[in-house]
Amino acid sequence: MSSNKTWDDLTLGVEEEFFLVDPVSRDLLADPDPGIFETCERNRGPHKVVHELFRTQIETNTQVCHSLAEVRAALCETRRLVIEAAEAYGVTVMAASTHPFAEWRAQMTTPKERYERFAITFQESIRRGLIAGMHIHAGFGDPDERIRVMTALRRYLPLLHALSTSSPFNSGHQTGFKSYRLNLFGALPRTSLPGPLYSQAEYDRLIADYQRMEFITSASELWWDIRPSRAYPTVEMRICDICPLIDDAVCIAALYAALIRHLLRQDREGSLPSEPPTEIIAENRWLAQRYGVLAFLGDTGRGGRQDIQDYATQLIETLADDARALGCEDEMRHALAIIRSGSSADRQLDHFRLRLLEGDTEQEALRSVVDLVLAETRQGVRETG
Repeated sequence: MSSNKTWDDLTLGVEEEFFLVDPVSRDLLADPDPGIFETCERNRGPHKVVHELFRTQIETNTQVCHSLAEVRAALCETRRLVIEAAEAYGVTVMAASTHPFAEWRAQMTTPKERYERFAITFQESIRRGLIAGMHIHAGFGDPDERIRVMTALRRYLPLLHALSTSSPFNSGHQTGFKSYRLNLFGALPRTSLPGPLYSQAEYDRLIADYQRMEFITSASELWWDIRPSRAYPTVEMRICDICPLIDDAVCIAALYAALIRHLLRQDREGSLPSEPPTEIIAENRWLAQRYGVLAFLGDTGRGGRQDIQDYATQLIETLADDARALGCEDEMRHALAIIRSGSSADRQLDHFRLRLLEGDTEQEALRSVVDLVLAETRQGVRETG
């Protein structure tokens, strides 16, 4: 663990979306006891716990953090909060972006005007969206700097996403994708990559256009992979799957923070690199969701394709000074371990195939995958309490 240094004006906050699971059937609980949420609300401390679209989901928002040590502690606290509240009602908690075999038709939605309006508008595309994610807010700079750095961050989103992939299954079958979550989420409008933006005024004009045409009621209905937060002076990265292992989540937060510090320095020096076409970044995004840490990404600088491990190694060396200044070099370098050993998606698939080889039926193997993810979700949480 790197030393706990303060970050001056750079802050982080992490949102995680969890599924509530029946420990006997390993299926999702369509209508969990409201006492779970009430217990979380009573015990949340400086953090937040909120409902999501489906009743089987629960979302945590950490307090504002000023170091990676604080991020790790906050994630342990919020996970422990949800796990202990759920266990009091005989329920288990899963951190994965899709459940291996749960059926979307069996789920119940949270009674909230916003969700009811979305259901009327988006119909089956939102009802099928039984997914969970991890969003990371970063606070830094002034509004124009945040917009320019957000634009510069777009080319790195495929790597950050590949490290997080945890949704290889959907409705009881292998999807062929390491992150099927993005396929499901992409059925909605205003998702995927934003185009390049270079000032707060430009972004505000875009929001005004959307509102003038009555496409959205607020900027919170732009569900891009990365966006300016409506509620906070932050840039919110939304592309990532939720990571079962806290170490992996902290690693992605560290890489995101180091990238921001690096790009913010370049912006203040007037040396941000020119933007690759959005279409090329989108191609890398698709490769990341399809292959995860086994992807060969397009090289936006020199052309051709580049092994993701070579790409990540070069980027981490470039960011070493920034990570060192933030006290998160060890956490950032964990990205190479994820690439070598695999993300959650790889572990889930390997476990599923091993169980089949050892004689399990497909349903038994899928239930065993759920057990794997449940165990990883709890890993490292209790020891910090």
